[in-house]
Amino acid sequence: MKIKISNRWIGEKQPTFIIAEAGINHNGSLKTAKKLILEAKRANADSIKFQTFRAGDLASRKSKFYNLFKKLELSDDEFAELSDYAKNNDIIFLSTPFSFDAVDLLTKLKVPAFKIASGDLTHLPLIKYTASKNKPMIISTGMSNLDEVYDAIKIISSAKNNKIAIMHSVSGYPTPPNEANLNAIKTLKNKFNFPIGYSDNGSDNLVPVIAVAMGAKLIEKHFTLNKKMKGPDHSISCDPKQLKEIIMNIRLTEKMLGMDEKSCQPSELVNKTMARRSIVTLNDIQKNTIITKNLVGIKRPATGIEPKFFNKVIGKKTKQKIKAETPLQWLDIG
Repeated sequence: MKIKISNRWIGEKQPTFIIAEAGINHNGSLKTAKKLILEAKRANADSIKFQTFRAGDLASRKSKFYNLFKKLELSDDEFAELSDYAKNNDIIFLSTPFSFDAVDLLTKLKVPAFKIASGDLTHLPLIKYTASKNKPMIISTGMSNLDEVYDAIKIISSAKNNKIAIMHSVSGYPTPPNEANLNAIKTLKNKFNFPIGYSDNGSDNLVPVIAVAMGAKLIEKHFTLNKKMKGPDHSISCDPKQLKEIIMNIRLTEKMLGMDEKSCQPSELVNKTMARRSIVTLNDIQKNTIITKNLVGIKRPATGIEPKFFNKVIGKKTKQKIKAETPLQWLDIG
């Protein structure tokens, strides 16, 4: 199955959809958020994604994270400005809603899809409300098991929405490469008839490239202007230079993967003739001679009758004189 986000189809035989996850790496600054949009575009990402929340909706005031989230809030007007800025710079604007109000705001801003964070995979009321907007749903599955993924898919389907993409993810910050568990991409592909992607929370930039080789059709990668900036996600994020390199390697990987068909490639054509063999005369053969096994052999190049027809050639009569070491042609015998 394929889904469409804005003008991009996502699924089998489609280019990998790449999301630069700016998240909260704007540090509460609209100016920084705009620069993230520009740098994601320059790196050739398909989409830039933020997170839409109010600290009070996301965390208890007694939580140690409340004050942090409070500093990272952006206003509704700022999100509207960012949405317009992304559109004007020809990159798809997305954001993860963390509340019903955030869903309403993003709907008003006409986001082309919704992303559900791993932490909210079990927040079925939020998922159902988001799904009711009838936009594509990208579901991250960090910390989950298959039963929880099934529950989320079921609740989306109950809202008559089947425009779903599922992201394998590991919610370790950073995720150790040995815990990326990329074989889970295959499991999700086998279990669900939806595009499967990988949401990367690690600092090893090889992992998302390998995920594409494993079949991921979406890649989400944390993105920052500078890994040394203050904030919880900057150190695990890639910077503009790294994002560009990751995307280049993903596009190269797609070319390497090619098509499902097993066929001779253009670079092989010259070698196909030189390296393969054909049936060749071992001696001068006179006209009207019955060909026997001692008169022909199988040698390079492959410019004559293919070796698989060797037994069919034996017993045929030559129509003309053929010199030694000549690739035999069907026109020469009858």
